Amino acid sequence: MTYHPFFIEGADRPSRWLITCDHAANTVPPFVNGGCLGLGAADMARHIAYDVGAAGVARELGAQLDAPVILSNFSRLVIDPNRGEDDPTLLMKLYDGTIIPGNRHAGHDELTLRLNRCYRPYHTALAELAARRPDTVLISVHSFTRQLQGRPPRPWQVGVLYAADERLSRPLIARLREEQDLCVGENEPYGGHLPGDAIARHAIAYQRPNVLLELRNDLIEQHDDQIAWARRLAPILNEAADRAGI
Repeated sequence: MTYHPFFIEGADRPSRWLITCDHAANTVPPFVNGGCLGLGAADMARHIAYDVGAAGVARELGAQLDAPVILSNFSRLVIDPNRGEDDPTLLMKLYDGTIIPGNRHAGHDELTLRLNRCYRPYHTALAELAARRPDTVLISVHSFTRQLQGRPPRPWQVGVLYAADERLSRPLIARLREEQDLCVGENEPYGGHLPGDAIARHAIAYQRPNVLLELRNDLIEQHDDQIAWARRLAPILNEAADRAGI
């Protein structure tokens, strides 16, 4: 079976929205250690390998917004598409206390292989989608675990991450905080900018409005919950964009 490093759904959808899911899959391609990183199935099903539930939310959000969706098809433990090529965490050898055996001896040649077979094709396709309209608005869908090892539980159901461009993030945070049942994180549980990350490359560099959505993964583990969250978020995103005048 031919390996593809990404999938695109709704490439011809006309909306200005573009939905991305950088950590959609826990796939280990066959050319990486024979398709195994040396971790058990339980570890590969955890947040260390991919963003649990994010792909389902992204797909349905694309359907609701009539927008194309691009999803990675490689585990972030293979190589992380939401990092710059010179980021030291691009290829992780230890993640949330778990040693990644298949990455232990990965050197320059292995990194280059993964860049050329996974990372760069994904970003090339993302760049082409983002350029299809002059008014693209980029929404990056991620999920986060409720609690990292040795850390306190995180209180947020949803986080809105952004860097210097606040055009969409500010009205979106305000609109989400109107929802009485939500605890909304602003640049939580992570900071909103990493040099060379996907939004920096495909939105900030072109002055495209953007936001990164983080959903707590225990809330979107099940398919029905993914659908429900996407259907809840779609009109909220449209309202926030209208408030922002974009």
